[in-house]
Amino acid sequence: MKQLEPWSALRLLSATPLVGGLINATWRVGDPAVAVVQRLHPIFAPEVNLDIAAITAHVADQGLVTPRVLQTDSGAWWALDDQGACWRALSWVPGVTHHKLEDPALAAQAGGLVARWHRAVAGLDHDFAFRRSGVHDTLAHLETLRAAVADCSGHRLHDAVAPVADEILDRFDTWEGRLHGPEQLSHGDLKISNLRFDAQGRGLCLLDLDTMGPLSLDLELGDAWRSWCNPASEDAQETRFSVPLFEASARAYLAERPLPAQEREALPGGIERICLELSARFAADALREAYFGWDATVAPTRGDHHLLRARGQLALARSVRSVRGALDRVLAGD
Repeated sequence: MKQLEPWSALRLLSATPLVGGLINATWRVGDPAVAVVQRLHPIFAPEVNLDIAAITAHVADQGLVTPRVLQTDSGAWWALDDQGACWRALSWVPGVTHHKLEDPALAAQAGGLVARWHRAVAGLDHDFAFRRSGVHDTLAHLETLRAAVADCSGHRLHDAVAPVADEILDRFDTWEGRLHGPEQLSHGDLKISNLRFDAQGRGLCLLDLDTMGPLSLDLELGDAWRSWCNPASEDAQETRFSVPLFEASARAYLAERPLPAQEREALPGGIERICLELSARFAADALREAYFGWDATVAPTRGDHHLLRARGQLALARSVRSVRGALDRVLAGD
């Protein structure tokens, strides 16, 4: 693999593609694996690696397991290829990756792991070299959806996307939650496949750290729970929010990192908001076909896959609202 040349220690090792991610192209290097090499999506500036290097160093100093950025032979944190694409190498953390949860014991491990990571970075004053803008600007994502429906009337999926878009917009109009909360240093994309577990099912570390930045806890954990508590996976249209998985993970999180009542009360609204926001983004991309990756084994085209995902996240939003009372009771300690 020519892109391994800046890392002489990896140059002669085999590289195997890893599937499942929606953004960065990823390869496992070595057999047994010793590193991960990634080609970053253009939405991430190369300087994001400076943030990852600094924050993972702090996390490691706090005694937590974490992947680390591997410097090139010249001491750089990344390398650019002839087309200007950014490549980086990360240390390999042996363990297990899950793409959905069904076991409350594993959900509890996920909650405890994230709480320990949040606790480890709570005292870190980091000046980010790269920050994504508008990631959870929900109102902007809804406007993007409206524009996509209006602009793409000739798209073959328009008639299928339009009613999904209408329901997303209607549900957000009646959504109950906060748009702005106090921010903390956050991972930013805590879907279950971004958590690593050991062979015994214990939470080990967080992966895919490009999304780190300041974020309110209701959005950070809302995104986690919409992934962890959906046993049907992200590609299923018929989804439901699992209260037992939520309860196990929430109680484990709070045991490691207690929260004031005001923060606990804001969390359920964040889950529904994230489901609606992500549904809106998938629905818009079903028409624009310009952002998310797709899996040809799941759907025949990019647009069809994103419509599938949009319907799944919308169904999850419905389910979250239907069990809101149970979520409130768990967070109240009942």
